[in-house]
Amino acid sequence: MTEFVSQEKKIPYSDESVFRVVSDLSKLDLVKDKLPEDRISDFWCDTDSCSFSVDPFGSVTFVVMDREPNKNINFKSQGLPFNVYANIHLESSSENETLLKLTVRADLNTFVKQMVSTPMREGIDKLSEILASLSYDEI
Repeated sequence: MTEFVSQEKKIPYSDESVFRVVSDLSKLDLVKDKLPEDRISDFWCDTDSCSFSVDPFGSVTFVVMDREPNKNINFKSQGLPFNVYANIHLESSSENETLLKLTVRADLNTFVKQMVSTPMREGIDKLSEILASLSYDEI
């Protein structure tokens, strides 16, 4: 299993506020205009799943497997020729500051691993930056 971990991001809101937003995937609709259009298209989400097309793999869906309030949201992919698991980890560092880290684990063969490693690292870092930039008190 290959693991990709984002840089840890500080978010100036409580873990409860951040969890309230990121655990309801329908609220990610607010960030779709910040996604790189040259790589991601056909973005769609509801409360428990998120679907998009990503170049060069095609359509991907992530479904929430479980939620641990104010701490973790775990996802599993659908529609890929290999398993991908994702996790959003939240940790309260103070009353109004939360640390966020994204982790993606994938069953990749050597060829696919070489092809996707750089875009995958860049992608999860970009997504963590987007999530860290949200105004959680306005969502």
